[in-house]
Amino acid sequence: MTQEFLTSVFGWMAVLNIAVLLFTTMMILLLQDWIAGIHGKMFQMERPAVKRAYFRYLANYKILTLIFCITPWLALKLA
Repeated sequence: MTQEFLTSVFGWMAVLNIAVLLFTTMMILLLQDWIAGIHGKMFQMERPAVKRAYFRYLANYKILTLIFCITPWLALKLA
């Protein structure tokens, strides 16, 4: 595997993960009450707990995307 290939793989992986993060964020913001009601019933959680879980999910996804996609891509671009 060449450096250019790995740079391309990490770049596209970052783009796809950022797209998923943005889509998920938009869906949570736009459909927050409806989806919180469904997830609250599915997991026997109160709405405030569901909303905290959404926030934790988005924060963790963003951190993992930064660590495993963007940082290796940036390191390969700078190398």
